[in-house]
Amino acid sequence: MRALGLVVLVVAVGAGLLRWRRPAWYWLTFGALVAVVRVAHRYPGVMEGCGLCVPPARWRVTLAKLRKQQTPRPRVPKILRTRVTRTGLVLRLRLCPGQDVVGFAQAADRLRHGFGMYGVTVREVRAGVVELRMTAYDVLKRVQMPWVRREPMRVPVGLREDGMVQFRDYRTVPHALTIGATKSGKSVYQRHLVAELAAQDVALVGIDCKQGVELFPLARRFSALADNPNDAAELLDALLRRMEAVYQVIRAEQRVATDVPDAEIAADIWDLPADRRPTPVVVLVDEVAELALFAGKDEEKRRDRIVTALVRLSQLGRAAGIYLEVCGQRFGSELGKGITMLRAQLTGRTAHRVNDEASAKMAFEDISADAVLAAVQISTETPGLAVAGDSSGGWARIRAPRVSLRHAVNVCNKHAHRTPQIPELALFRPAFEVVGSQQGPLPQAASSTA
Repeated sequence: MRALGLVVLVVAVGAGLLRWRRPAWYWLTFGALVAVVRVAHRYPGVMEGCGLCVPPARWRVTLAKLRKQQTPRPRVPKILRTRVTRTGLVLRLRLCPGQDVVGFAQAADRLRHGFGMYGVTVREVRAGVVELRMTAYDVLKRVQMPWVRREPMRVPVGLREDGMVQFRDYRTVPHALTIGATKSGKSVYQRHLVAELAAQDVALVGIDCKQGVELFPLARRFSALADNPNDAAELLDALLRRMEAVYQVIRAEQRVATDVPDAEIAADIWDLPADRRPTPVVVLVDEVAELALFAGKDEEKRRDRIVTALVRLSQLGRAAGIYLEVCGQRFGSELGKGITMLRAQLTGRTAHRVNDEASAKMAFEDISADAVLAAVQISTETPGLAVAGDSSGGWARIRAPRVSLRHAVNVCNKHAHRTPQIPELALFRPAFEVVGSQQGPLPQAASSTA
């Protein structure tokens, strides 16, 4: 008996240490079983306490009165399926007549407390069926990305608060905006995105007006780079010329004859045969404000030229396989004409910690007021935490894994052989100069006037 007590004590202490130091391991070893039992036991009471029940059917009430029995209890949504995941539980429920997903979303905090979980998010699967994703611990405190299958132009960029992976799908959301204050984690997010794209058959084009300090360490995987506004203007003009050339390729391969099925008619590069498909291009703009600011007439002309080119690429570039990733600390109308038109074309929105509510509104005011509030509440103690949304109105808290600059450089160097040679961008391809046996080759900006 004493030995049994000692074993129980050791197991309890071990479980406590796991829950403190390794919550994911604790969940998979002990927590999942405890949570399943707790949810099954508390389910009717929690649903009733959260106001997620409906009165019993009238015929049941009438029958109980005729038999002089106790009045039937309110009906609760039926559990269709319970599934254990690596981060928590997933309950799929069939709603009772008269219920909707809004009521469950509003009761998410009460459900979290009632079931003793860390967080609860609600989504509608189909009419009459909702899914409760309950997390057992703070998955964003220490991001551990699960293995996911990579697909062309679809890369994982972070972990969501419900434990699911946040993807950047360029074919679904071609252009995106990322904002964030200094030391908010915006650069790490961009670095992780570049590292994920490096392994794909895609051309990377960078515009980094901070003299290239953010993107030039990754230069071996870039087909073109510009480190000042003058070169950026020339580079964007070259991208416009490439876009027009790709459209000519699509026109030549459109196959609009009457005997061609609708599904085989080409309207963008992804409808073309793989052997004749132009390489897609992802354009990363590190600090958009540096492209929009000006101090004189000449700089104003250059600024208008740059903004016009970005707007044209955002409006017309998707079919030609040119996608924009625009980053900045602020992105509002104070940057001048054309900026709001550009922002309207950037469907994907990601906001890290911002310094004021106006910055959050620049990203999410036309999407969701709740997303604005969530972005403002991000604290300085959680760099990398962000709010991601799109024009459909959906949003979620996400966090990208910590990626060091050395890791990103190693990944880009490993996949340097994938860097495509694009004739229109040849003048802007970074050159490398050996400056010493200890330092190795360093990337040099290619001048457009060379």
